[in-house]
Amino acid sequence: MVSHSAKEVFILGLTHAGRTFRPSDWAERLAGVMSQFRPGGAVPGSHLSYSPWCVPNTLDGSKCVIVHTDLRSQEPMAWDFVMNFARDNDLQVVEACLLPDSLV
Repeated sequence: MVSHSAKEVFILGLTHAGRTFRPSDWAERLAGVMSQFRPGGAVPGSHLSYSPWCVPNTLDGSKCVIVHTDLRSQEPMAWDFVMNFARDNDLQVVEACLLPDSLV
């Protein structure tokens, strides 16, 4: 369960057992499927970019997808899809935290 105070969650490319999730391009595929969900809705040509609500990235050398929690309120079914993908594939999900300015 993701708290309502978190602004972003990271779906990590690691299972709860610590194995690397395959295929190696899973993050790009998931973010590609989610590319149509964006603030203001899809616009012509937007299929060529990722949604700001669901972006592939790398964290500590492992693939991940950063999911903004605004997706939950704007597109609840899309949020459920992404969270169910993580659950169904036994992927680790962690909430992003803000660092104090003195640490950044």
